[in-house]
Amino acid sequence: MTTKDLYNKYLTELKDLYQTGEATAITKILFEHFAKISGSDMILNAKKVLDDDIEHLLQNALLQLKDHVPVQYIIGQAWFYNLSFEVNNAVLIPRSETEELVLEAINFLKDKEGKKVLDIGTGSGCIPISIKKNIPNALVTSIDVSRAAISVAIKNAVNNNVEINFLKIDFLDEGNYKDLAEFDLIISNPPYIPENEKNILDKNVVDFEPQLALFVPNKNPLIFYKKILIFAENHLAKNGKILLETHEDFAIITSEIFIAAKYEVEIKKDMQGKDRMLLIYRCQ
Repeated sequence: MTTKDLYNKYLTELKDLYQTGEATAITKILFEHFAKISGSDMILNAKKVLDDDIEHLLQNALLQLKDHVPVQYIIGQAWFYNLSFEVNNAVLIPRSETEELVLEAINFLKDKEGKKVLDIGTGSGCIPISIKKNIPNALVTSIDVSRAAISVAIKNAVNNNVEINFLKIDFLDEGNYKDLAEFDLIISNPPYIPENEKNILDKNVVDFEPQLALFVPNKNPLIFYKKILIFAENHLAKNGKILLETHEDFAIITSEIFIAAKYEVEIKKDMQGKDRMLLIYRCQ
């Protein structure tokens, strides 16, 4: 099969799953990854007959896409804050919205020497690694309850040439807080989607990304934010800051639990105009 024939097959078979622009972008990613054919090379190589092994890889990737497997899991890679991260189904795929949270962290930490940072829920390690890469003198600790996620994060830290203190800790167990120090910045993109919203999410999210990192009980959707507040009372340094990603529908009510505890809170919208981030300062 020629490059053009298989490329057109991708676009035809993906048209019912993705909008045209997204289908085209995904197709280009996979052709570049497996066949080393970039978008600009596609025209020059249109009539080239693909090697059997390359065609097999691309045909198999197409089948996975039709089964709703995220393209990042198919190639085992995602880009975040201009860095490459290995990903598999033990970790969430890094989202562009979270890059905005990292930017807030970097702006807070720049020009400050040796500040201590705690990332809660490391996943792929995209948050702590991006911070450390941009603020080399920061002392970054990152925790997760999943040993498999920490394994991925450690590999990503090595690949990106940064040192992070990764710890396997169940943050919902307050008995573990004694093992953690005081921090100048606490940052987290915790699970925040109520379980009853599973039916409105895309299959490529619900069926393949780790549910432990996505969902919280319907009756207690703010559980992680409440625990972060409890933790911060004794572990946030004077003039410290908390940066949190949150569910757009819960941003106000989440901010209120911190305001009630005498924190100053700013709700910040993401690039899509959704209430996505909480910027929290201790008032006293």
